[in-house]
Amino acid sequence: MQTEDNGLLVFMQKDSSEENPKAEDLYPIGVRSVIRKVQRSEGRINLVVQGIERVTLVHLEQFDPYLRAMYEPLPYPAEDHIETEALRRVIMDLAVQIVETSGMKETLDLEQLSGHFGKPVQLAHILANVLGLSAEQQQTILSAITVEQTLQTLHQAMIREFQVLQMRRKIADHARTEIDKQQRDFLLRQQLEAIQKELGDAAPEKADLDELRTRLESSDLPESVKKEAGKEFSRLERMPSAAPDYQMTRTYLELLLDLPWKKRTSDVIDLAVAKSVLDEDHYNLEDIKDRILEFLAVLKLNPHAKGPILCLVGPPGVGKTSLGQSIARAVGRKFERLSLGGLHDEAELRGHRRTYIGAMPGQILQAVRRAGVRNPLLMLDEVDKVGRDFRGDPTSALLEILDPAQNHAFRDNYLNLSFDLSDVLFITTANALDTIPMPLLDRMETLRLSGYTEEEKLQIARRYLIPRRLTEAGIREDQLKIPDETVREVISAYTHEAGVRELERSLGRLASKVARRFAEGHVGSVEVKPEELIEFLGAKRVRIERARKELPPGVAPGLAWTPTGGEILYIEASLLPGSEELRLTGQLGDVMRESAKAAQTYLWSHADHWGFDLSRFQKTGVHVHVPAGAIPKDGPSAGLAMVSALASVFSGIPCRMDTAMTGEITLSGLVLPVGGIKEKMLAANRAGIRRVILPLANGPDLREVPEEIRNQMEFKLFDRIEAALPEILPGICPQIGGHPPIVAVS
Repeated sequence: MQTEDNGLLVFMQKDSSEENPKAEDLYPIGVRSVIRKVQRSEGRINLVVQGIERVTLVHLEQFDPYLRAMYEPLPYPAEDHIETEALRRVIMDLAVQIVETSGMKETLDLEQLSGHFGKPVQLAHILANVLGLSAEQQQTILSAITVEQTLQTLHQAMIREFQVLQMRRKIADHARTEIDKQQRDFLLRQQLEAIQKELGDAAPEKADLDELRTRLESSDLPESVKKEAGKEFSRLERMPSAAPDYQMTRTYLELLLDLPWKKRTSDVIDLAVAKSVLDEDHYNLEDIKDRILEFLAVLKLNPHAKGPILCLVGPPGVGKTSLGQSIARAVGRKFERLSLGGLHDEAELRGHRRTYIGAMPGQILQAVRRAGVRNPLLMLDEVDKVGRDFRGDPTSALLEILDPAQNHAFRDNYLNLSFDLSDVLFITTANALDTIPMPLLDRMETLRLSGYTEEEKLQIARRYLIPRRLTEAGIREDQLKIPDETVREVISAYTHEAGVRELERSLGRLASKVARRFAEGHVGSVEVKPEELIEFLGAKRVRIERARKELPPGVAPGLAWTPTGGEILYIEASLLPGSEELRLTGQLGDVMRESAKAAQTYLWSHADHWGFDLSRFQKTGVHVHVPAGAIPKDGPSAGLAMVSALASVFSGIPCRMDTAMTGEITLSGLVLPVGGIKEKMLAANRAGIRRVILPLANGPDLREVPEEIRNQMEFKLFDRIEAALPEILPGICPQIGGHPPIVAVS
């Protein structure tokens, strides 16, 4: 500033942090400038310089105390093209857009700049500075060789700058909108709270919390539960209502408050009332009712006794579920029913942990919650149809639930607190026991419900089914008369079951047909006679096996048990001359096939005892067939009938037509006991057979047979084949030296 030539060479450093730059640290193209103003402030010197011309750095001559360099001017070549003018105008238009977008319109007058800096290069350099381009972009513009390249470089930099400004403006507008919306929502909420306060109404979330707080303070929860509920409620108060855990925690607290931790009903056990309730709801089933009354008597004398878990086992439609409802009504307890059929996931009983989305308590706790007391009667239906797969074994969870020694501290995964189930009265139902695991079966006392007799079905229809179906059809009792003969015909010709569900459906169809007549204008009462059932119900659907009028040699009537009741099976045997084969047909199972082989072996080994020609066994095969070949059959009960059929075909003596038999046999000639005696006797009576051969050990089972059936039939009981065959095959006599016959016990 003290010299006449106060000029400077201004070059840009490649790295601004370098304190002692060399030639290679500088961009080679810079500006020769003059100093216009010097400002000193806080120990710093600020220079205002004006560029004179563009120069290129040749080499540095001096480094200390300041840099001194040789340079050469770098003027722009003279250009006056149309492209240059077009670029200048495009740049000015783009500059206008940048100024408007960036908000510099009030401080920057582009028209004045354009008029003052008329040359395109000057305008390009001043725009690069005032529009805020980066130092690197400005250096690139300065280093362009020609005017056209300078303008093109500036144009590209300005386009990018304009895009950045647009994005910044978009982001700012969006943020401003969000802030405005939040402010608006805040103001509206403040106004809403003020309005609700004036009206005396609280905010919904606050009202929910106040209600929960009131319920918690007034609830009579156990101490450990109340402590856990207090912790969860404190979390809920600190949690915003929009948080994902808010509803989950609120639902959990509602469960804690809804569960009957201490509430229970008082058992009002009057055995006379209980007996009348059972008799009113169910016909017969005397043994089952007696056992239930014994169970209630224990509860009456010792309310704190851990009673057995009753398991009602029987075919469909015999009244297992309704028995549970009757027990609940007789005791005065709340009744809840759970169907376990098809249940695969163990969490359905124990609940899901709260870490899972959509978690909920298990069905056991849900049932107790619905009952509203801690000592309801819970009926677990279809316990024999629980499934097991990769999701778990629900029967394992039932081991704890149904064990009085464990269920006092049952822990549901969702609740995660101990809940006492020891006061719950559990009753389970099943159609069969085969699929129930032994550890679970060991925890239950089984009560078997067998099928109903025809007379019992008639009484059930008269007392329960017909009145219910008439009411559902909208028919008065005097409008439809169904004689006993008609009901018996429906039972025998249109139903084939141990229970009464199909009977009720058939009576419902009958009532619907009659209801249509009345709806179409029929006047008077309608009486349905047995011969008119074809008109109402169609052709007969059930063919009952009746006692055959004639039995040729080789045919023996046997008795079988099925899930729908008893059946009579005629076992037929024929000789196959010239063969040694034992041919078995009729879809026989492994046990039944073994019974046929055992029967053949017994007769073969005792041929001399019965006077059979031994050579016939050696040269003649046997074909044993059991009719109804489409139905699979299995079990040891047909052993006595098998040996009777074979003895008949080898001796040529026909079996007695009025006699049927059942029993398992051994190779040594023993007759062993079998099951299903009541159902088999009912089937024999239904088929018209009045004389039955039974194993001696099954004598006590005859007490289960209804008295009216026992009075119509004759029973012969034996424990050896040698004693039973003469009662089945008249005229067959054992040879001298055989086993002495056992006297029948009748």
